[in-house]
Amino acid sequence: MKDLQIPYDAPLNDLDTETQTYGCRQNNPEICGNNSIIGVCAFTTDDCICKKPSRAWKRQYTILMEQESLLKNIERKE
Repeated sequence: MKDLQIPYDAPLNDLDTETQTYGCRQNNPEICGNNSIIGVCAFTTDDCICKKPSRAWKRQYTILMEQESLLKNIERKE
């Protein structure tokens, strides 16, 4: 299995969107309903994209985007 388990609260990857994640951000991929589904699961796709992240991902994506934006603003001021 590819080493693609990404912590749920890790900074965003350029390939992350509200509807997909680079790698798997599930806390326990073994119990994910989409685990190993060809063309859906990050562990089975050539591009390592999870095409169906958890329902909570959209909210987490928004939180991580806000954190990223705050960090960029702080860096600009320094």
